[in-house]
Amino acid sequence: MYIKHVSIRRICNPIKRPYRTAFGSQNAFNSILVSLNSGDYTGWGEASPGGGPFFSSEYDLTEYCVSRDFIVPQLLGKDIPSGEDLQNILAPIRGHRFAKAAFDVAWWDLHSQLQKIPLYRALGSTSNTCHIGYTFGVMDSFDELLAGIEQVTRLGYPRVKLKFCPGWELDMLAAVRSTFPNLTIHIDCNSAYTLSDLAMLKKLDQFQLAMIEQPLQHDDLIDHATLQSKIGTPVCLDESITTPEQAQQAISIKACQYINIKYGRVGGITPALQIHQLCADHGIGCWLGGMGESSLGTTVVASLATLPHINYPSDISPSEKFYVQNLGKPVLTTNQPGTYQLRDNPGLDVVPDPDALHKFTVEKEDFYA
Repeated sequence: MYIKHVSIRRICNPIKRPYRTAFGSQNAFNSILVSLNSGDYTGWGEASPGGGPFFSSEYDLTEYCVSRDFIVPQLLGKDIPSGEDLQNILAPIRGHRFAKAAFDVAWWDLHSQLQKIPLYRALGSTSNTCHIGYTFGVMDSFDELLAGIEQVTRLGYPRVKLKFCPGWELDMLAAVRSTFPNLTIHIDCNSAYTLSDLAMLKKLDQFQLAMIEQPLQHDDLIDHATLQSKIGTPVCLDESITTPEQAQQAISIKACQYINIKYGRVGGITPALQIHQLCADHGIGCWLGGMGESSLGTTVVASLATLPHINYPSDISPSEKFYVQNLGKPVLTTNQPGTYQLRDNPGLDVVPDPDALHKFTVEKEDFYA
């Protein structure tokens, strides 16, 4: 497809209440929004790296600048027949996977519209349904957390994820497990620990967790392999996996039993599909994670979560959890708690809400071939 018009935007969308993790507290989700135009069709792509270099070294301002100065000149006026071709064009640009992801998603949206099929079918899935869990950040008290878990389990969510960091550790987990002895639980450490914390991490085995997500350094594989050999609880890698090659290395050295695939972190739908296939080929569990995306991004996550080897409920937060006003419309909603059912219209089938786009755009540029 020939790319005749590109727009890029930097977005800051406030959230209802501060969201606290091992990285700290945030009051908004920051993203990059891209549109690619070809003929009568426009594809949209969102990636949400955050507002600072905390989850990774990439954040909204860096990705906006790289998009404007380096990615757009490589794509504008070009014919790009596949996602692999787009990734190959952008390969000389090191890193900046969130920026690449926004363009890759926009290409897939455009492609599936041109093919007149929904995105999930363009990805190779035959099901329009995915299963999701619920995530709890650090809260003000155990009572508040337990009440929240009680509410979502009564609604029917099949598992919960708990943020886990210094000051919100074993006592919190003991309170949850004693109250919910049979609930599927995993914890997300967001790289808060090192192997010097091995004694504490070994104690996690007593809680029958489904997995421990990213316990060690954000860019590590080797220490995670050591940790996995010393504990019974499965390790899940998140921040450490930014490319299919890293996924292959992690699998080869037995650094994990699960991989959390975040399309923004790995550079888009195209590499996410490759990582999904690697996990399937090697018997590694995988599921989809979110980064606070609007309905534009959560629909991408949900589409990927319909793939056949996704074998754990994915992280797709309902819009009402975070946002007063969602950037995308229609808003992705659960047909029942714990399940998303995607529509069968062509493409992503989500576009920016004009009012929200006006309110939340920090800066914007357009480019024409």
